[in-house]
Amino acid sequence: MRALVVYCHPRKTSFTGAVRDVVVQKLEGVGADVRVLDLYARGFDPVLTAAEHEGYEACPDNCAPVESDVADIRWCDALIFIYPTWWYGLPAVLKGWLDRVFLPDVAFLMPDGENTTIRPGLQHITRLGVFTTCGASWWLTQFVGAPGKRTILRGIGVLCAKPVKKVFAAHYLMDSSTDKSRKKHLTRVAGKMDRLVGVPQRQAGPV
Repeated sequence: MRALVVYCHPRKTSFTGAVRDVVVQKLEGVGADVRVLDLYARGFDPVLTAAEHEGYEACPDNCAPVESDVADIRWCDALIFIYPTWWYGLPAVLKGWLDRVFLPDVAFLMPDGENTTIRPGLQHITRLGVFTTCGASWWLTQFVGAPGKRTILRGIGVLCAKPVKKVFAAHYLMDSSTDKSRKKHLTRVAGKMDRLVGVPQRQAGPV
């Protein structure tokens, strides 16, 4: 398994970092090759420039400004996003990463003479995970439509392999969280990861 973890949080001491650590530990526990993209630590520029937009469909030259990120996407077969939900959606840095990296001939294929709509370009990805925190309640998030969750699990999910295994976990009411609720959520994250990637096989003891 080749797992790409896309991590997005500006503060090193955030609870989101603890979620990342559990995810990475679970991946390493099943022997996965793991790459972590820390968008804030890299200082990733989320702005799609006029020049990039002009050459958006000019494949493969469109990949040049984000060449290493595109290589990571093409390398992985498991894709996991870890981020805080802000205003019911993705942080601007993460949304900009999608804008700049999920390009034609990378994430999808453009319409052509035989196809009137886009076609999936991520069919090598068989596992998709989302782990997030929300200041709002579950009810209010659903009322608004949970756009961040939908962007990834539906929007990206439809471009992946069929079937694609998906997991999602969110800690709601994060601003009033407690030690107990955070520990409970980390246990939930661990369980979701077991569903996504499996449980490490126990080594047989000496006979």
